[in-house]
Amino acid sequence: MKLKWWLLIVIAGAQVCAAAEETNSPNAEIEALKKEVQALERKIERLEQQQAAQQNVATQPVESARVEELDQKVKILERQRESDQEQAEAAAKTAPKFSADANGFKISSADTNFVIQLKGLVQLDSRTFFEDGGIKDNDGFILRRARPILQGTVYRDFDFAFVPDFGGSTVQILDAYINYRFRPELQLEIGKFKSPVGLEALESDTVTAFNERSMVTDLVPNRDLGVELHGDLFSGSLNYALGIFDGAPDFSGSVPNLDYDDNKALAARVFLQPFRTTDISTLQGLGFGVGGSWEVDRSSSSASGTGLTPGYTTDGQQKFFTYNSGVYADGEHWRISPQAYYYWKSFGILGEYVYSDLGVTKGNASANLNNTAWEVTGSWILTGENASYTGFTPARPFDPHKNQWGAWQLVARYSTVDIDKKAFPIFSNPGTSASAAHEWAVGVNWFLNKNLRVNASFSHTQFVDGNSGAVTKQPENVLFTRVQLAF
Repeated sequence: MKLKWWLLIVIAGAQVCAAAEETNSPNAEIEALKKEVQALERKIERLEQQQAAQQNVATQPVESARVEELDQKVKILERQRESDQEQAEAAAKTAPKFSADANGFKISSADTNFVIQLKGLVQLDSRTFFEDGGIKDNDGFILRRARPILQGTVYRDFDFAFVPDFGGSTVQILDAYINYRFRPELQLEIGKFKSPVGLEALESDTVTAFNERSMVTDLVPNRDLGVELHGDLFSGSLNYALGIFDGAPDFSGSVPNLDYDDNKALAARVFLQPFRTTDISTLQGLGFGVGGSWEVDRSSSSASGTGLTPGYTTDGQQKFFTYNSGVYADGEHWRISPQAYYYWKSFGILGEYVYSDLGVTKGNASANLNNTAWEVTGSWILTGENASYTGFTPARPFDPHKNQWGAWQLVARYSTVDIDKKAFPIFSNPGTSASAAHEWAVGVNWFLNKNLRVNASFSHTQFVDGNSGAVTKQPENVLFTRVQLAF
């Protein structure tokens, strides 16, 4: 640019000198030279503009190609990101799921068709007896239940459970079954599980009101080997169960069933909750039904050993009735148990009656023994949670830092069992076995959270007859405590 201006000045100067020499009118010539200089400036400006335009035209394709290249790279990166997201979503759909919470530890397939869950129950009890006539070794701490619980599902519709129990003096397999859920209304269960007769017996061990169930459970079958068809109809308003089992005497109590013959037992139960799905809140917690069983017992004294044992037990798990040696089951054995419960807000009440007709024989003597039992249990949750047959979860789990103290529940119960008078003296000793027992109990339960619970209760049992028996010659008074961990 500077070179052009210098050339312009030199040319202009030369013209000026030449003009000065040839004319005597310098002013006119100067004006002419100015015009020529201005014309040259305009030419130079046009040349510069043309040069700049040519440079822009030359660089435009380069910049356009660069923008196109960057845009292509952005599109490639976006597609890679979308592909990574799709792969992550596909992996998440097939990856197994793990969870650990108040309900236990669970592993499941992504579609939940395969599930395995580890749960557990530990109950540490204490029993303290008062005025027990000098009976030794009945006070103390007891590991009442210690159960690792393995349950799950395979191929969506097949549930299973395996429950050993390490509590007490022996190891038992309490539950071991497979349940096929074709539909909620139609299910088939095979293995060892609770027989569908008693209402309180079917209640979960984790939610019972007291440490021990009432004496009503002495007359109903407990767990047994068998096959059961069951289901829930009308959104759970009607539950039914019908099964075939090995069968056992009605005094099986808390020990394994004793099956002395090849005959099987039929057991059935129907339970209604007619207002469960209605808007009548005061009646939604009402349930009632009937359970029963029938079998033909055939055994021999050699098979039964020391007779029909273990007999009936109290709250403190002491025997208050046993059969004499040489007594065995002989003939039809049937039970019927009308039952009901009602839960409304924090209040709950459960009642049950059992009638048992059992044929027995000793030597040439035989009889049909009609034994009966009934009980009523009431509960009230002081902290306001809603009560139910399957338990409840504290609304404010124990946390002193937040001024939360869990849930508190008051419980009370009355139960009684009557032995047929025909049992004495041939089939049972009236001096050591009671012909009836009447029990009342009160207690308080503290639920720290869904998994931890502390119980304290007192039970009093009065006996009829059995005046010379170590257990039955005086009333049983026992204080219970329990610390329970269940998940």
